Amino acid sequence: MHICIVIDAELPANNYGGTERVVFWLGQALVELGHKVTFIARESKIHFAAVQLIDKTRNIESQIPSDVDIVHLHSGFPMPENIPACQTIHGNSRHSATFHPNSIFVSHNHAQNHGASAFVHNGLDARSYGSVDFTSKRESFVFLAKAAWKVKNVRGAIRVASLADATIDILGGHRLNFKMGFRLTLSQHARFHGMVNDNAKAHFLNNARGLIFPVLWPEPFGVAVIESLYFGIPVFATPYGALPELVNNEVGYLSNDAKQLADAAAQWASFDRRLIHSWWQENFTAQIMAKKYLEYYTSILDGQNLHTDVISCMPVRQAKLLSWIN
Repeated sequence: MHICIVIDAELPANNYGGTERVVFWLGQALVELGHKVTFIARESKIHFAAVQLIDKTRNIESQIPSDVDIVHLHSGFPMPENIPACQTIHGNSRHSATFHPNSIFVSHNHAQNHGASAFVHNGLDARSYGSVDFTSKRESFVFLAKAAWKVKNVRGAIRVASLADATIDILGGHRLNFKMGFRLTLSQHARFHGMVNDNAKAHFLNNARGLIFPVLWPEPFGVAVIESLYFGIPVFATPYGALPELVNNEVGYLSNDAKQLADAAAQWASFDRRLIHSWWQENFTAQIMAKKYLEYYTSILDGQNLHTDVISCMPVRQAKLLSWIN
């Protein structure tokens, strides 16, 4: 099968970029499963597939190579009319919206929130992170997200670490932030490292007690969660969006109460690192993701829509944050 993947981004992502990472991993896994992949993207460095520079002044359909079997969109472009295609919706809609019947979401909850049923969990390629050290001495917790986003609740993460009498490394933000309103974080429990690359991320996760991820919105998926599971560290998070699909009692703890999360986090050493890693390996690899997408591609090529009609939904991302007991 020749698959054309379209994304308005540069691949691979160097620092931040969950969607870009997932799309890169998907393409690589598809090639390793015996398929041909062509990317239409911004200027990128991809060794396993051809890359065609995206031209946003032209419609996507006119840019698709003639021998492509199916197009997989990731950037909100209109669906091509004369070529089999699907699109992955990665975020939460801010307004009432409609989606093509061949739309795919990134978790069961994410699909349900948009009035849909087709979904594929994101998968991770371990080669981006190196080996896991299951015996390392673990001294600090980690927060991994764009800290400037209020929905990611970096203050809540610091509060949990403080209640657990532990330090937390903030990967994805700065102590002094002007980008989304003035914010100065004075807590001595938090160490800020800004945006980090894969090598730095691997270092922190390999030596972390756990991920503290108290998001305050319906999390569509949470790549940071499966990155943490890969490294065998437990996840202490809120029970919102996709998180109950990713985190069970053996690999973490879910609560919207900072004290309850702190009590669970204080028991980080009781979690089995190898069992957590196995949970990732059984559910959230790039190969598993690619195989699920291939099932959807096959259905579309057989003339079946993934949903019987256009998908309609009310706004999913609300201005009001979800409940948090601080």
